[in-house]
Amino acid sequence: MELAYYSDYAVRLVNTEEPGRGQDSLTSVEAVRELFGANQSAARRATDADVTRFRSVRGRLRAVFEAADGGDETLAVDLLNSLLLEFPVSPQISGHDHRDDDGSPLWHMHLADHPSNATAGFAAIAAMGLAFHLTEYGVDRLGLCEATPCRNAYLDTSTNRSRRYCSDRCATRANVAAYRARKRLEADRSVSTGLSADSAQRTTANGER
Repeated sequence: MELAYYSDYAVRLVNTEEPGRGQDSLTSVEAVRELFGANQSAARRATDADVTRFRSVRGRLRAVFEAADGGDETLAVDLLNSLLLEFPVSPQISGHDHRDDDGSPLWHMHLADHPSNATAGFAAIAAMGLAFHLTEYGVDRLGLCEATPCRNAYLDTSTNRSRRYCSDRCATRANVAAYRARKRLEADRSVSTGLSADSAQRTTANGER
């Protein structure tokens, strides 16, 4: 499994909360287990205690995205380094379930998660994946959605570093809002221009009398 895959762990966890909307889906052990995706063996270790632990890690990961989105590269790196120190991983070479046409293993790097509890395992993988993405592609590739009030986290994988929204839905909503704002501004200007022209005509007419 490529290390870039693990960066999505961080995004999934951060986006369980939408502060701008007052929504939080990380409220049960079942929600915690869903974050592991296909990694069912790791998910089974989750307990009710992990709900609080996951929320704590979520806040720290969001802080990394906020620092990166705000242009503070040093802070983003420092925050991520603190997570890497607290939640170390064990890299391993694996060929499990990956075979080429001849049946030979397709060797790849795999991150073995920490066995102590579900939070430690998930946090280790999420932090390492995010660190890989940051060092490979740049801090500016970590962003927060610009569509109000969303602010979901995303990883910019566009070729021209142009991504600004977490999803097509948010991009469409933001574009529609911008279009309507422009139309309102144009309408206000038209009204203002019309009133100015009418006032000028009245002034001219009064001067001719």
